[in-house]
Amino acid sequence: MAKASAGLETESRMNLDKHRKSAFKRFFMQIDIQLMVLPALVFIFIFSYIPMYGVLIAFQDYKMGSNLLNNNWVGLKHFIAFFNSPDFYPVMRNTIIISFLKFIFGFPAPILLALMLNEVRKMFFKRVVQTVTYLPHFLSWVVIGSMVTSLLSVDNGSINMLLEKLKLIDEPVNFLSMSEYFWTILITTNVWKEIGFASIVYLAAIAGIDPHLYEAASIDGASRFKQMWLITLPCIMPVVIIFMILAIGNLTSAGFEDILILASNPALRDVSDSLDVYVVRVGIDNYRYSYATAIGLFKAVVSVTLLTLANFIARKTGNSLW
Repeated sequence: MAKASAGLETESRMNLDKHRKSAFKRFFMQIDIQLMVLPALVFIFIFSYIPMYGVLIAFQDYKMGSNLLNNNWVGLKHFIAFFNSPDFYPVMRNTIIISFLKFIFGFPAPILLALMLNEVRKMFFKRVVQTVTYLPHFLSWVVIGSMVTSLLSVDNGSINMLLEKLKLIDEPVNFLSMSEYFWTILITTNVWKEIGFASIVYLAAIAGIDPHLYEAASIDGASRFKQMWLITLPCIMPVVIIFMILAIGNLTSAGFEDILILASNPALRDVSDSLDVYVVRVGIDNYRYSYATAIGLFKAVVSVTLLTLANFIARKTGNSLW
């Protein structure tokens, strides 16, 4: 028995050494590709991992310019202050609702666009649509915000002029100062800006599907819609699930630039204050750095929890990030 156990242990060590050697061999065989990844890893390490020591500020009464380890430690004081703040409920409500609306409308939109573009047979028309739809992604939110403000302006705004011509309104409406319209404007603008660029990933996944599957389905009499439903969607589902996991992990990130630009009117604060905007407005602008850091750490913990939970559920389908 002892000899058998020793033999198994020796064999296990030999297999492990062999696996390590093959891993190193594969690494050096792909050294050119590995070097291409190196700048991204350095960037992430410098700008994402090194600054993580700053979370200590959330547990201190930090003063700008002081040594990080020489401040008064206050435990969970700033977390409790945020949870007991009268702003906690409206900020969390706005963050959850805006994030949920972006997920509901923004996540499936590029998938639908990719499926529709895949059915287009005129390549010129397909390329024009792709170019027009993904071009807004490369415009900054400052430009997008200016365009939306101009379209919805009370003075000669295109939307107001159109509605007046159609006799749907009697006088111009100041859309950007009315809270009941803000979420619709924000979500519509986000979908319009990102739908084309996000669809590129799904089009790439569709391009990798074996064409023989469509040929077999066509011979069996399946319509284009059935081929889309029974072949295209199941084949790109691993990609969809991975992006869904990432989207669920970002449910606490309702947005910052878009909200800050489109909700410049203080009258919209009750529907526009998300966690990120609130951190800047109350934490940074008022020099409450520990308070702002505590809110950021709370948001990060919730995001990691949601990401882990989504990944655990997705693993049951055979697709996960880890």
